[in-house]
Order: sequence, then C-alpha cells, then structure tokens
Amino acid sequence: MEVQKVSRASLNRVAKKEDAPMESVSFTEVMHKKKSDVLFERFQTMAQQIEAQGKKLAESQTVEDLKQYKKLVKQFLDDAVKNSLQLEEQRGFSRGGRSKIYKLVKEVDQKLVELTNAVLEKEKKGLDLLGLVGEIQGLIINIYT
Repeated sequence: MEVQKVSRASLNRVAKKEDAPMESVSFTEVMHKKKSDVLFERFQTMAQQIEAQGKKLAESQTVEDLKQYKKLVKQFLDDAVKNSLQLEEQRGFSRGGRSKIYKLVKEVDQKLVELTNAVLEKEKKGLDLLGLVGEIQGLIINIYT
C-alpha cells in the first residue's frame, strides 16, 4: 500500500463575503399593512352601501330609508375618523413663556381620508337632505318646549 504525501495546498487570499443589506419586515409592519388593506376594503363596501341607500332614498323618500341612510353615514364617518385620524397632545410654550398643550390631529391613513372625502363629495345631496331633516327636528323640539 502506497501512501502519498499530501502537500499543503496554497491558500489564496479569500475575499470576505459582503453582507448585502436585506430588507427586514417586522411582524407589526405586516399586521399593520393587512389591517389597513382590510379596513380600506370595508370602507369601500360601506361607501357602496351608502351610495345604494342614497339612490333608494331619492326614489322612495320614506322615513325608513332616511333612517337607514342616516345610520350608514354616521357609522361610516365614525369609523373613518377612528381609523384614519389620530389625536396627539404635545406640550410647548406660548409667546409669554407659559406652558401650553397643543392638540394635533395626524392623518394615519391617507387613502382612507381620500375615500372619505370622495364619499362626502358624492353624497353631498343626501347629506344636505340630512341637514334639512336635522333642522326640522330641531324646530319640532323647539315647538314642544
């Protein structure tokens, strides 16, 4: 049996592998994106319901349709404000040097704000009708008191 002599291999300079920066996505970012997508879909559905109910109200002009329309609009606006805007307090100083608390309203979701504005613009006639109904209800309350 022959044993061959193993020669030491010459080691060339090995280049250090460069770490390529990878985009890391945190769990909270993924959840926030999914929540935002689900909310946007829900608001689009609600906007379609408001539009359909508005057409129905314009045709029938019944009290039941008015109540349903009013309910849908109120629910849409409440949810939109809760999910697209955020109230934040900051402390600062006024010109006189006194401590002052500033309340800032920040837009959390720009797409949701745009959708809300589009719905309000599209349903302007229906909302004007709701305003008139509110005025009439106020007048009736004033008569009774």
